[in-house]
Formats: sequence, C-alpha cells, structure tokens
Amino acid sequence: MTRQGTRTLAISRRAFAAGLAATGVAMPMVARGQGKTVIRWGELLAATHPQVQMVDRISKEVKEKSSGRIDIQVFPGGQLGSGKDMMESVSSGALHFTTDGAGALGAFLPALTLVEAPYLWRDAAHLAKVSKSPIFGKMNDELVAKRGMRMLNVTYYGKRHLTTGSKAVRTPADMVGFKLRVPPVDVFQAMADAWGAKATPIAFPELYLALSQGAVDGQENPLPTIQSGKFFEVQKFLVLTEHIITPRLIIVNEAFWKGLPAADRSMMQAAFDAGAAWQDKELLGQEASLVATLKGAGMTVIEPDLALWRKPVLDTVPAKFEARWGKGSFDALKAL
Repeated sequence: MTRQGTRTLAISRRAFAAGLAATGVAMPMVARGQGKTVIRWGELLAATHPQVQMVDRISKEVKEKSSGRIDIQVFPGGQLGSGKDMMESVSSGALHFTTDGAGALGAFLPALTLVEAPYLWRDAAHLAKVSKSPIFGKMNDELVAKRGMRMLNVTYYGKRHLTTGSKAVRTPADMVGFKLRVPPVDVFQAMADAWGAKATPIAFPELYLALSQGAVDGQENPLPTIQSGKFFEVQKFLVLTEHIITPRLIIVNEAFWKGLPAADRSMMQAAFDAGAAWQDKELLGQEASLVATLKGAGMTVIEPDLALWRKPVLDTVPAKFEARWGKGSFDALKAL
C-alpha cells in the first residue's frame, strides 16, 4: 500500500472510531463472553428505509433462532461514517457487516462497477440473476482475495430517476451545464458526462443540504430513497429516466464470517435470504405507489422518451470501461 493509501485508511479508521464514540459504543471486536456473539452492522441509509428495516428483521430473526446467543447491533444513518469508511472498516475487520452499492464497492474492486452500469438490467428479476452468474462469482472471489470482504447477497435497491430543483428536464439536451449530484463513482460520472451534465460527487448524508442550498441543480436516486431522504422538500421535478437499476450488496468481513461455526453461518444466511426477499418485495411495492405519493407532495412528474436518454450512454459508457469490466462482460450480463 502507498503512503497515501495508508494515510487514507488511517483517516477512515479514525472517522469510524469517532462514529462509534458518538454512539457510545466500544470498538467492535467480536464479543463472545458467556457464549454470546455481538455483531455490529453499519448502514448509511436512514432507519426508515427498507434497506435498514431489512437489517432489523435479520437481526431479530438471528437473535430468535440463536436464543439470544447472536446479537446483531444495527447503526443506521451513517453513524459509523461514510459508506467508504464502513467498507474500509469491514475490510480491516473493525466492522463486521455493511451494505452498499456495487458502484461504491468498485473503489475496492473496480470490476464490480459493471454490476451497477447504466441501462444494463431490464428489471428486478433480471438483476436477481447476477448473483448466479460466473462473472459475479469471479468478482466475489477476487474481492475476498484482495480486500478480505465477501458479498453474501445481492438485493434490489430500485430504479434510479432524476430530480431537479427549478428546471424542467425532458431530454439530455436540457442537461447541458446542469450540476447533477452523483455518487463518487466514475461510471455514474461518465453517464452524467454522456448527457452533457456537470457531474458533482457529494456524499449522501450531505445531499439534502446541498440541494436546499443550490450547490447542485439536482440528483438521481430510486423513488424510495427520494421519499425517505425527503428530497421532495427541496426538488420540484421528478424525471422518470429509469437510467440504472441499482443492486445493493450485503458485505461481510471474510475472516469473521469464516470464523463462525458452519451451523451459525447457515442459519444467518437463511435470515439474509429471507430479509433480502422481503426488502425486494417491499421496494417494488413502494415503487408502484411512490410516483403518486411524490406528486401529492408537490413534485411535478415528467415521463421522458427513454430512448433519448439511453442512446448517448450506451454509445459511450460500455466502451469506456470495457478494459476494466472485461471484453464482452457488459453484453454477457445484459443477455442473462
């Protein structure tokens, strides 16, 4: 690791420790006193988001099935730092679990950004096939070998759409010079570039304030995230671009996971599978009603011609990242 990399990791660990101190808990080494295992799971999203509710359900099920022997403690809302901080902490073993997007996890294994590529997946069922694909299995093996993390489940996070503050956007031509908040992921930035927008990476916990102060003109996220983040309070237009179907991944420290008894791993994996199935269904259900909900909250809904948004992205983005993703990998997943 370079000196800069070492310094970055040290900063991440300090940020993580500061987050723990703010919550009043000690550094999360596994506690197995008197036969009890305490596990800590950090989440970036608000406690009201189905992703965090999924983890709460998992925690409850695991506690019940282990007769209280395994206690998963959940820290939502970025209490333990940024998404990157928490992934660094899972990699180092300072934190046991987190969830994050494939694009964000690409900071640790760049090839993973493929799984969150724009205009790749047709729907949630198509996305669900990714975890069974040889391409994904190979990436998971590489993540374990290089960073000591394993992806246990691929969950559905929703179709991403644009929101704007004061400008009605209908085509990519309306995006020229538009300051679009995107996650700090280069594939998202390349997508924004293809539309002519000015990609502006901002950490998710800072996004509401950035929108309210006009630091950016708009953002893009799935409908449940727009709702739980209350972005409708600071954004006037909802543009249904459906540009990315986002997966989120349950990530665990590999050494910790392998150190658990096989029976506990099996029981916990069953709880993860059940929790992920619940969340996928919940998010799909919310998406079916949230357009009307957000419209009722005062947003103006725009249904654009999706072909106009898709073409400039597909003409440029897959070719730009082909060396990273592997020749033909985008097309292979698209054809699943």
